[in-house]
Amino acid sequence: MNIAITGEGIISAIGHDKATVLESLREGRSGIGEMRYLPSTHHELPVGEVKWSDEELQSRLSLDPSGKFSRTAMMGMWSIRQALEDSLLSPDSSRIVLISGTTVAGMDLSERYFAEMVTDGGHLECLLDHSCGDNTRLMAEHFGCFTDYTTISTACSSAANALILGANMLKAGEADIVVAGGTEALSLFHLNGFNSLMILDKERCRPFDDTRAGLNLGEGAAFVVMETEEHARQRQAPIHAYLSGYGNACDAFHQTASSDNGEGAFLAMREALEMAGLQPSDIDYVNAHGTGTPNNDQSESVALQRVFGSDLPPVSSTKGFTGHTTSASGSIEAVICLLAIHHGFIPANLGFAHPMSDGIVPSIGADGCQLRHVLCNSFGFGGNDSAIVLSRNEEGGTRNEISLRQDQRQKYSPSSFLVPPSSKIKELSRVEITSIDQLSEIRDYVKPLEARRMGKLMKASLLSSLKALKLAGVECPDAIITGTALGCWENSEALLMQMLEEGEVMLSPTNFMQSTHNTISSNIAIRLGCHGYNVTYTQGSDSLEWALRDARLLLQSGRYKTVLVGCHDETTPLYRSLMERLGITGLPAIHSVAIVLKGEKMKE
Repeated sequence: MNIAITGEGIISAIGHDKATVLESLREGRSGIGEMRYLPSTHHELPVGEVKWSDEELQSRLSLDPSGKFSRTAMMGMWSIRQALEDSLLSPDSSRIVLISGTTVAGMDLSERYFAEMVTDGGHLECLLDHSCGDNTRLMAEHFGCFTDYTTISTACSSAANALILGANMLKAGEADIVVAGGTEALSLFHLNGFNSLMILDKERCRPFDDTRAGLNLGEGAAFVVMETEEHARQRQAPIHAYLSGYGNACDAFHQTASSDNGEGAFLAMREALEMAGLQPSDIDYVNAHGTGTPNNDQSESVALQRVFGSDLPPVSSTKGFTGHTTSASGSIEAVICLLAIHHGFIPANLGFAHPMSDGIVPSIGADGCQLRHVLCNSFGFGGNDSAIVLSRNEEGGTRNEISLRQDQRQKYSPSSFLVPPSSKIKELSRVEITSIDQLSEIRDYVKPLEARRMGKLMKASLLSSLKALKLAGVECPDAIITGTALGCWENSEALLMQMLEEGEVMLSPTNFMQSTHNTISSNIAIRLGCHGYNVTYTQGSDSLEWALRDARLLLQSGRYKTVLVGCHDETTPLYRSLMERLGITGLPAIHSVAIVLKGEKMKE
């Protein structure tokens, strides 16, 4: 089944739509420079900011001028609107699903009003729109045409994984159209968090250059409209390209560093090529993850050489244009790849001048190229590595004037996610942790010193998972899928309090590292040495349901036999007190559930 891409939207440091982004790429014009809108003291750190203020975004989207909207949500709305218009989409009776990747979400508003929240209870309504899932909900409600929505948070591979989920849902018949991508705004939280890891460059980044010294953070959003080729042709939609292959693997090495041999990256690229039915020699261009950090570029170089050998196609990183847009990078760079395919050029690897002694030599750009198949890499913290293959539509697309309607909202029936009769799923075990007192059992599985370094939720999630696997008699699952509404909130709150009390100082790198939602599942993968599929859903109270839906998709495909599904959340006394002021009570201090599922083909 072919997955067609019929519309794209993008906003980034180099443009507010496809036309302006293309112009910047063709002219080699970087959008990285001194920060203008982020109210940080760290002006020595260049960033890739979108060149519109929050007020400009709010006005262009015709949002209530008295309302408070996160920059993340607004950039997402802007790019989604472009994508819907580009695809000439009319919802009619279609099931249209929105899948967004983000990590920062509403942090820009939370950090702006945090002092008032904790002192006099002011602006508490911002907490209701803080989480990743809340931002996706706001974007979906803005358009009113989506029948369902969810959020993926796997750090810098989030948007790529959104495309992968969308393709799997289309293939399984669980959606007619998917709008997938990612959005991420700059915030003081993650600027200072990345700075605590000492991987930000004070100059413009230089991916794959021997003098590279770190990354530049960026912001932006991009979304693509996907549907089966059959569906697209039925509605005479323009087919811009195909998502012909994709792979998701876990490096299972370290929470913030990549392995020396790039195992996760290698496995993801190999899987994407195999799904596309392509040989490495069929790839005409690779858009590398290429962050400009010494570790990533070296590890990715090794992985690329393992995949392509001496026959390496042109490779470049476009982060010298946009900055590292973190959770949105996978979709922003996918749209850049589509522009390269359509206009026959290879984007330059800006800043490259000095070859690495044992790394790849990136492209400085080229015109007049015929690109049929492009590989696009996205690698996140915790070794969440994903790769996609985009292939040109050789026949060209057709356009038909179809008006965009934003009504007739529908809701999925839960039965649409049931496993088909040709297969069945068995629950092998289930373990639940609902009390802090239960966490002492973690010492049965890890050393005391290691346990002391973990936060409460990290202990609970690891403990419930290891116990469930033991009960199921499964040493290492084929996939790990996690749901969480807030992630390790204790760590996020600690960083916010530190910034409130001390300002933009060197924050705790451990707290920042554990504040990312996918830290939970990557910690389990590292413990087990599990290189399989790894993804994290964060959609409020529906997080577990989405994790289970994805598990069912994997198991019914027959490519996976066992999946570890978990849902893990915690709250702090401060968070509970703030939510009680909003009338929300009864939140547990901790709740962790781990389930091991096995797929079995039924006998004919």
